[in-house]
Amino acid sequence: MNWDVFITAAITGAGATTDKSEHVPITPAQIAASAIEAAKAGAAVAHIHVRNPETGAASRDPALYREVVERIRASDTDVVINLTAGMGGDLVLGGADTPLPLDMRFTDMAGAEERVVHVTDLLPEICTLDCGSMNFAEGDYVMTNTPGMLRAMARRVQALGVRPEIEVFDAGHLVLAKQLVSEGLIDDPVMIQLCMGIPYGAPDDPLTLLSLVHNLPPGAVFSAFSIGRNQLPYVAMAALAGGNVRVGLEDNIWLSRGQKATNGTLVERAVTILEGMNVRVMSPADVRRKLKLRGAA
Repeated sequence: MNWDVFITAAITGAGATTDKSEHVPITPAQIAASAIEAAKAGAAVAHIHVRNPETGAASRDPALYREVVERIRASDTDVVINLTAGMGGDLVLGGADTPLPLDMRFTDMAGAEERVVHVTDLLPEICTLDCGSMNFAEGDYVMTNTPGMLRAMARRVQALGVRPEIEVFDAGHLVLAKQLVSEGLIDDPVMIQLCMGIPYGAPDDPLTLLSLVHNLPPGAVFSAFSIGRNQLPYVAMAALAGGNVRVGLEDNIWLSRGQKATNGTLVERAVTILEGMNVRVMSPADVRRKLKLRGAA
């Protein structure tokens, strides 16, 4: 059981959710405002993707990241900024019978330096590192993160002094994460996000979660979440398993049956669940000290 828990709010993600809920933020102004709303509701960390303001599609445009981060920082809202570095590893085959050529409408493969250019530019306190490849959700899409790519990204992030949040979607990803730690590419404290219930990664049943927890690197700080209707039950599940919590519109657009959520209301509900368990919700300053983030007091 973890009695001191921090909440991460995953603000918008990269999925096709903008046509499912009017609350999913699209423009930099909307994304920043939603991150600020989540922070004021009790989130210590804001996990940020950006989207094309015209289409709502996922983007990795550094200028969009800059606008979001500058808006948050200018607001004087205290929140730990966590930028995704997962974009640029999207491989979409041409089909079951004709895998090549690739479907270039959706394939987006970038080099290690390009994938973290916004991290280099903006120096957030945290950025993500998706620790492996997997068949993701449906169709012919493969989330692609090779060991060589991950080592190069980890070296760059380490040199910048940014804390990597290692995203683990399945057991093999955790094996690779531990290998990166053993090679000295991830500094202590190791920060891991267990991403549960995403087809076709680790299912979100309690035994699978506990199996992953029991195989974490020694001393690792971890969070866990599930997508969809299990997001809010996982607030309690993650704390009971000894971890921290993630909620947000990246992973779930519903507060309850028939009631669409905002990032703020999801964080408020997470706070209610945790405080109802007599768990202390950590502040951004607490998180900076716990994770030894750059500039921590």
